[in-house]
Amino acid sequence: MRVLAAIGAIGIAAAIAGLIYFFGGFYNVAALDPDNKAVAWALGYVREASVRQHAPQTPPIDLNDPAIIQAGARAFAARGCVACHGAPGADWAKFSEGMRPDAADLNEIAKALPAGEIFWVVKNGINMTGMPSFARIGVNDGELWTIAAFVKKLPEVKPEDYKSWTAASQ
Repeated sequence: MRVLAAIGAIGIAAAIAGLIYFFGGFYNVAALDPDNKAVAWALGYVREASVRQHAPQTPPIDLNDPAIIQAGARAFAARGCVACHGAPGADWAKFSEGMRPDAADLNEIAKALPAGEIFWVVKNGINMTGMPSFARIGVNDGELWTIAAFVKKLPEVKPEDYKSWTAASQ
């Protein structure tokens, strides 16, 4: 019984120390320094689990339709996504290098995530990152799905194709 009491006391003390650390202002929230490994892991794990839980499973459009992919490229350019994520033949803006966590490498995201998860992130944004909610500014789901379709094809898009698809929106 004493062992259980000791474990409980240690747990309570650890919880109090954690609360003091975070709510007492000791945890550094500056973007200049990366999060410590435990916090980065926890935030990443929670983010991925949340997106996976809430994202739609089935796209309502044909993600391989060239017209949809090109519309997504235009929306991607017009909505300013290039500033943080870059695009084929277009670099991201210098300010995005100061973001913590770093803006996602969409070539990796395109390979790793299903389209529904990409759509959900673009629609809802991600707290405590620079990723905004495009639904919050009134972008409709149809346009957001075209962006998801474009991102899924991003690793295959040639710079000259991206430039011709987005010429009118730049």
